[in-house]
Amino acid sequence: MSLILLGFDWNPETYARFRGLRLRPGLDLLAQVGELPAGAVVDLGCGDGAVGPALAARFEGRSLVGVDNSQAMLTTARGLGVYDALEAADIAAWRPAAAPALIFSNAALQWLPDHAALMPRLAGYLAPGGVLAVQMPRQFNAPSHRFLRDIAASMFPDRFDFSGAISPCAKAEAYFAMLSCLGEVMAWETEYIQRLESVAAMHPVRAFTEATAMRPIAEKLSPGELAAFTAAYEAGLAAAYPLLPDGAALFPFKRVFFTLKV
Repeated sequence: MSLILLGFDWNPETYARFRGLRLRPGLDLLAQVGELPAGAVVDLGCGDGAVGPALAARFEGRSLVGVDNSQAMLTTARGLGVYDALEAADIAAWRPAAAPALIFSNAALQWLPDHAALMPRLAGYLAPGGVLAVQMPRQFNAPSHRFLRDIAASMFPDRFDFSGAISPCAKAEAYFAMLSCLGEVMAWETEYIQRLESVAAMHPVRAFTEATAMRPIAEKLSPGELAAFTAAYEAGLAAAYPLLPDGAALFPFKRVFFTLKV
C-alpha cells in the first residue's frame, strides 16, 4: 500500500529516534552497489534523508534526487543540503524524467503491493548498465508486527480485518527469480539483533514500531481506544521481548536486500 493512501504524514522526530539502526541496512546495501553508467542517483522514498549524505559522498559529482510523498520528511531532508532536487511524489506512481544510473530505495517499497510488477517497472526506468538497489523490512510475522494486526482485529473488528493479509515482501530467492531475466542480480537477507535502549513510559520495541508499523492503526483510533490498544500491545511485547536488567530489549529484525544491474 502506498503511504499516500494511508491518510497520514510521517513524524521525522519520532522516526529518527532509532536513526542509526534504520540507517545501517541502507549502508549495507550501498556497499554492494558497484560501477554505474552516466546519470543521476535517485533516493526513492528518501524520507528524512538519512541515507542522503552517504549517497552524496559515494557518488560525488552526480545529481542526487530524493523522492518522497511526506512533506514533513522532505522538509527535514532539504535541511541536509545534500540533494540537488527533492520531489514530492507518490512513489507508487513515480517515474523519472530521464533514465537514472541508480534507483536506491531503503525501507520504502514494502509499503507498495505487487512487487512482481513494481520491481521490473522500476528497472525499466534505468539507463543501460544502471542499478536498482532495494532494502525492505521483512517483519510481517514477527511478534512486533503480528501483534499489531491480531490485537487491532480482536479489539476493533469493525475497523480492522487482516484475515487476508499477506507479507508485502517476499524472500530473497523470490526476488532473484523475479529479476534474473532482466540482468545481474544479488539477493540476500540479514537478521539484525538490535539492542533497543530503555525508553521512558513504553517498551523499547513499541518506541521503534510506533513511528512506522503502528501508525496506520493508531490513526484510526480515538485517544481512549489508542490507550487501551497500546496497553494490550505493551503486554504482548513484554512477553515476546523481555526487558534486560537495564530496561533495554533485544529486537531481532529481518531485512531483505537485492541489487539488479540491467
